Amino acid sequence: MPATIASRHHGLLDLPSLRKHAKRLLKDIKNNQAADARSQLHALGIPGPNYRLADALWLVARESGFASWPKLIAHTDSVAFAARHPGFAAANESTVQHWRCGNDIEHSLRVAGFSGSFHMFDDPMVLGPVPALPDHDYWLVRAKFAEQAFQLSAKDIQERQAIQRKALAQLNEDSELVLWCEGDAYDQLFLIRLLASLPVLPRRLELIEINRVPGVERFIGIGQLAPDLLAWLWTQRRPLGVDALALARKAWDAYTATDPGDWAQLAVQPHPALPLLGPALARQLQELPGKEDGLSMTQRLILRIIAERGELAAGKVFGHLMMSYEPLPYLGDQMFNTLLRTITDTPYPLVEELPGREWQKRLIRMTPLGEQVLLGNKNWLDYTPEERWVGGVRIIAGQSPWVVTADGRVWRR
Repeated sequence: MPATIASRHHGLLDLPSLRKHAKRLLKDIKNNQAADARSQLHALGIPGPNYRLADALWLVARESGFASWPKLIAHTDSVAFAARHPGFAAANESTVQHWRCGNDIEHSLRVAGFSGSFHMFDDPMVLGPVPALPDHDYWLVRAKFAEQAFQLSAKDIQERQAIQRKALAQLNEDSELVLWCEGDAYDQLFLIRLLASLPVLPRRLELIEINRVPGVERFIGIGQLAPDLLAWLWTQRRPLGVDALALARKAWDAYTATDPGDWAQLAVQPHPALPLLGPALARQLQELPGKEDGLSMTQRLILRIIAERGELAAGKVFGHLMMSYEPLPYLGDQMFNTLLRTITDTPYPLVEELPGREWQKRLIRMTPLGEQVLLGNKNWLDYTPEERWVGGVRIIAGQSPWVVTADGRVWRR
């Protein structure tokens, strides 16, 4: 893809390409071939007609997510300086354990010069049962879910769990941890799960937590960023204290409870110790059945995409969901496929899947029932969808399941 577009995905801005783009834009403006750009400049108080390169650079900066060209330059200089002078040695980075809810940044960390150990905790706690059980029983439940949902072998799951459980068990007051997180539910649940499992506050506990990156048009996750951006993020880490541990334990207890009442209360409260936790809990709460239609938010968004765009390959539906529709993107492709199955592989499907070899390429389209449910004329819970879980809440259609309103109020149906 062109450098100007690519930079808006991985965050590493290409200044020469951006300047060339500004020069071409200025030429088009002067030749009356860029009406939108002229309108933007006029709205910014620059009516013309004697436009300058600085005006075009201003527009390019705003396209990239910055208030002005000088602010774009300042950000670029900051990233470059961090990449050249990360200060790893002074911060004793080599002794640090880098914890992440996946392996998406492991290679980039090495490219950027990080030398500390890397630990992955990749249990997707946004899906399946996450009940309040003794540790051994909890891991068995999660293993059974992963085996069924993702068609993984029991041996592979046991080996992955063993590595992660061992790493967790070895954390103590002498540990040095840096956690890398985003603001979505997948990451925030990883964050509170790990913090809640700590027996004491470690000697070093720091958090790198972001929900946007300047210059990135649609921030999905840290894994999309160029390695130099990881060095820049490193300078923004902050320490966590006992207040963060206490909040994490409270949030984890709420998420794993059979009654989502405490969870719903935490979702609407500010949490200075973990400021991105509330919005993530609020978004995940919307995976409970909606009061009006019985759908989770993800199910509803899938139907909306098909209603607005027509018959599509499942992989394209996933792409639209992540890039345009989902307010806090958190799904991987296999996780999306697992959720898609809840409305296709059922006696009363909301979406019909046409035959095909790979699920990503199979065309899917709305059924008449799906159309009625999306319109709110029928409730999905009346068609006895299969049992599912959201955190510790078990949803069985005929047993007064918990439902949620758009503003986050919960009660039994």
